[in-house]
Amino acid sequence: MTNPLRALGAGLLLIAGLAQAAPQHALTLYGEAPKYPANFQHFDYVNPDAPKGGILRLPGLSGFDSFNPFITKGNAPAQIGLIYDSLTYHSPDEPFTEYGLLAEKIDKAPDNSFVRFILNPKARFHDGTPVTAEDVAFTFNTLIEKGTPQYRHYYADVAQVVVEDKLRVRFDFKHPDNRELPLILGQLQILPKHWWADRDFTKSSLEPPLGSGPYQITKVEPGSALRFERIKDWWAKDLPVARGQYNFDTIQIEYYRDSAVALEAFKKGSFDVNLEYSAKDWATGYDSPALSAGKFVQQSITNHNPVGMQGYVFNLRRPLFQDARVREAIALLFDFEWANKQLFYGAYKRTHSYFENSEMAASGLPDADELKLLEPLRAQLPPAVFTQAFKPPVSDGSGIIREQSRRAYQLLTEAGYRIDNDKMVDANGQQLSFEFLNFQANLERVILPFKRNLAELGIDLQIRRVDVSQYINRLNSRDFDMTSAIWSQSNSPGNEQREYWHSSSADNPGSRNYMGLRDPAIDKLVEGLIRADSRKALITHARALDRALLWGHYVVPNYYVDTWRVAYWKRFGRPAVTPLYDYGLLTWWEEAQASAPAAAPAEPAQEAN
Repeated sequence: MTNPLRALGAGLLLIAGLAQAAPQHALTLYGEAPKYPANFQHFDYVNPDAPKGGILRLPGLSGFDSFNPFITKGNAPAQIGLIYDSLTYHSPDEPFTEYGLLAEKIDKAPDNSFVRFILNPKARFHDGTPVTAEDVAFTFNTLIEKGTPQYRHYYADVAQVVVEDKLRVRFDFKHPDNRELPLILGQLQILPKHWWADRDFTKSSLEPPLGSGPYQITKVEPGSALRFERIKDWWAKDLPVARGQYNFDTIQIEYYRDSAVALEAFKKGSFDVNLEYSAKDWATGYDSPALSAGKFVQQSITNHNPVGMQGYVFNLRRPLFQDARVREAIALLFDFEWANKQLFYGAYKRTHSYFENSEMAASGLPDADELKLLEPLRAQLPPAVFTQAFKPPVSDGSGIIREQSRRAYQLLTEAGYRIDNDKMVDANGQQLSFEFLNFQANLERVILPFKRNLAELGIDLQIRRVDVSQYINRLNSRDFDMTSAIWSQSNSPGNEQREYWHSSSADNPGSRNYMGLRDPAIDKLVEGLIRADSRKALITHARALDRALLWGHYVVPNYYVDTWRVAYWKRFGRPAVTPLYDYGLLTWWEEAQASAPAAAPAEPAQEAN
């Protein structure tokens, strides 16, 4: 039976919303004007007259065994989002602005107590069924009940979803402080309720799902190849957010065992575009007759996005890592300068922040605004948060790190360790020993020098290489001592920080709180960041959180590059402008027809690259 008071409250909220909220074509975080006005025709970074047709061939790594990216089970292909439309479209030309896609208009309450999405009546799934408010509510409720833990953290401040009519759906909030919530709700990829009615959402499957997006899956070779075909009568093709994009008739994905095999296939013309992550390969790996003949090019495109944190993460659930002095000591023995010189051709910068490459990165000592946030937590935070600027150790690049080793030895002795028969042992005589869980062949050449530095201080590091499926299972079940992890950041960090660092996510399989962090001070800083009410406040909160995380020594900070390294065969047209926060691949178009795909190359012998 419906609670009459709740129904009355919802009715009053609806009346207030109709009286106060004006429909908008776009949402911004703090109510500032979007870059593009309501009558805009297309984004600046596209060619609205780009020809349609042709094929784009891309690589995939490590295979796939599921088309359901919304649950923890299985490994879904990264490109699966091509088949779905979201309520709004995130502009890669602005820090955080959402324009209407499935939602023709958006009503946000002036006090941020709710958001209403008014669907485009033209919106259709690929089977011709209209997209309705019931589909939106179904998607939200299904993700909350059956999806990965990230959805429960992302949408924790949603009180209820209300279907007002066929095209109107409203999300009511528990409180008005979460300014990001209307925008991240707009990012919901909407699922067809009727299609899922007789299917089990909790199970992974290779049945191509039904979507409403610009592409559909037309060919599947499980684990090895995938083909997407453009929907030529896609309902949204003439919308301003879509014009000039999704120009290829076919997007073909071929999967390779690892990046080394994929690189050799690229040089032979087996696929068209390669986004390179290896500094060594970028410097030397592309040398080939095709490069000399000018058949493909290498281009570094400036990346204006925060790069977040990449590092070796400690699993705090392991007793040996619960002492911050042990974690700091181990981190001291990672010699970035030597690795950058000897392995990376000087291509990388050292990561100093969880919000690296952005104005949200902490620097120097906390300013007055940060201290207002940190002082109430002083007793719970490391003293260095208030007295020192965090800075990873710096070596001379020679490979000799005596100063770092001496400091690491001092910290370990303070933590109760001693040297016995060239082994670093605890009070019970047990050697300080742990395992590094890894699935990437080319990462081992970086870990091995770290392993040697640890061994010189009597610490035993074992490298455990597993396949991707086993790695995902062990990561989700938290069955590891240390592994490599990346926490990506946006220009407007918010609700995802709960999933990264908050105590509520520590025990959730599939969350990105890999370290198992449970810290009341961190929790308060995360909540404060989510509720920041201005850009200035957001920056202050991010910097304060950054300091607390850095001085907790929860990771061994690695390195980053502030460009996209893109190699591509010279058969594409590209717009004159590249968006600030993406390299714009789906705005390209075919100018020269691809040759027939080359035969799959023989896999070369592996090496530590």
